[in-house]
Amino acid sequence: MPRYKQLIFLGLMASGALAGCASNQAAEQDGARGRPPGEAIRPEQGANEEVTRQDANGDGRPDVWTYTVDGRKVRQELDLNWDGRVDLTRYFDATGDKARESLDLDFDGRVDATYFYEKGVNTRRERDTNGDGRADSFTYYEAGKLVRKERDTRGTGRIDYWEYWENGQVDRIGEDLDRDGTVDKWTRNPDNTARE
Repeated sequence: MPRYKQLIFLGLMASGALAGCASNQAAEQDGARGRPPGEAIRPEQGANEEVTRQDANGDGRPDVWTYTVDGRKVRQELDLNWDGRVDLTRYFDATGDKARESLDLDFDGRVDATYFYEKGVNTRRERDTNGDGRADSFTYYEAGKLVRKERDTRGTGRIDYWEYWENGQVDRIGEDLDRDGTVDKWTRNPDNTARE
């Protein structure tokens, strides 16, 4: 692939993956409070993994690391903002399809969001929105369409907010008001005319 196409490709990936990034300051404050750090964006290289490095922007430093085992790609790491650190790690299944992507949105070296795939299609997204090292926002997709969102809005490790989507809009919202893990209040979308 010509160098200019590589740069355009990486630029587009960076703008899409890093849109809406949180600040690094929030992550540092959470670390100072003793919260768990979360999963590292760049795992240790396995003994049986071979790595190929690529300098996509021509600055003399690698920007893309591709890991293979017996010639099969198992993982790829990308430095999207060219600061010398990995921002996105992709994992591949035995057939070569993307199985998972981990993103470091605040550039602290830890995973903030993880996207899960089945046969290369996104089925679930998890995000740590408060920087405590645990996912607290979950989004589910079926056949490429958003069907449900769940959140732990209080940081308790328990889901307390649910959104169910139909035809591209919220159909109903469930809330756990007494913190027992079950919905206490349902709110329907009065504008969702797609319901029968």
